Amino acid sequence: MSPAMSYDVIVIGLGGMGSAAAYRLAQRGRKVLGLDRFTPVHTQGSSHGGSRVTRQTYFEDPAYVPLLLRAHEMWDQIEQDSGERIFNRVGGLMVGAPGSRTVAGSLRSAQEWGLAHEMLDAKGIRKRFPTMDPMPDEVALYEAGAGYVVPEASTAAHLKLAEKAGAELRFEEPVTSWEDGLVRTEQGVYEAEQIVVCPGAWAPQLLGDLLVPFEIERQVQYYYKPSGNFDGHPIYIWELDWGQQFYGFPAIDGEVKVAFFGGGQICTPSTIDRVVHPHEVDAMTDFVRKRMPLLPGSFKHAVTCMYTKTPDEHFVIARHPAHPSVVVACGFSGHGFKFVPVVGEILADLVVDGATRHPIALFDPARLRG
Repeated sequence: MSPAMSYDVIVIGLGGMGSAAAYRLAQRGRKVLGLDRFTPVHTQGSSHGGSRVTRQTYFEDPAYVPLLLRAHEMWDQIEQDSGERIFNRVGGLMVGAPGSRTVAGSLRSAQEWGLAHEMLDAKGIRKRFPTMDPMPDEVALYEAGAGYVVPEASTAAHLKLAEKAGAELRFEEPVTSWEDGLVRTEQGVYEAEQIVVCPGAWAPQLLGDLLVPFEIERQVQYYYKPSGNFDGHPIYIWELDWGQQFYGFPAIDGEVKVAFFGGGQICTPSTIDRVVHPHEVDAMTDFVRKRMPLLPGSFKHAVTCMYTKTPDEHFVIARHPAHPSVVVACGFSGHGFKFVPVVGEILADLVVDGATRHPIALFDPARLRG
């Protein structure tokens, strides 16, 4: 066997988070190798589908807000540096009963952090956004600075900037194993002072000794051509009276994307059903007909992706407790993509400085290990 090639840092996984980490590490002068099992900007994981919600009034926990404030700054800089259009500010609605997690939690974070927002009753929602038809007792928090990011453009931009900064990126080269200081693939063996693992839905395989009970969930994104003018429609998250969340986007290239958050089939990357079946399309079509006056229009297509969920749906970002030279970022639970640039910065901080100024205590995996 030929001698192992040596690097300062190896990044395993070059999707949303891994591409950002590779860029930030190379930008700081580290000799970086990035490895991914697929071709660049692929559709087999969690970083595709044309759009991801981004917002700052964060019902999940106000502790996320400082990271979102930084991420919004960084999206603008990434666009300037790469020439890619990534962040589209179209406004956002958090809809539901006044006491729902989506509305009350968003209001709490807005008030705690002084974020600009408006509250609308059902009549106000219909007047401002006639593409939506809420129930009489539903309300919404409106955030003008919310919008969507394009995951494919983000990943492409970070990969381009990483290579420009000197990173070596290898694709279609799955990692078969790793240990402190050493990474093995079918094509070679690589040494590094530190390793960053951004495995997405492959977290159970690559991070088994982290002892976090990850669950991989199949999700379906549906695309419709509306029956009328969809101009001015915001992104939205809409909590239904039984607690399920439904979300969607404005028309992008003439198509409107809608989806449910959570509740998908449990799977693995090798067992996920990539076929979207007629009964699934029929169920979504019947659902949107009751809440969106210009939908369903005509169904166009649907795609699957995967969520990598933790039991509390908070992230895992930390140095590996059993491997001092390894940093991990995973378990983004379906709401992580809006954090991509700041997660890249955090991972570079942990590798280069040994710590980060960003608040990441919430993401310590120790909370999940019983």
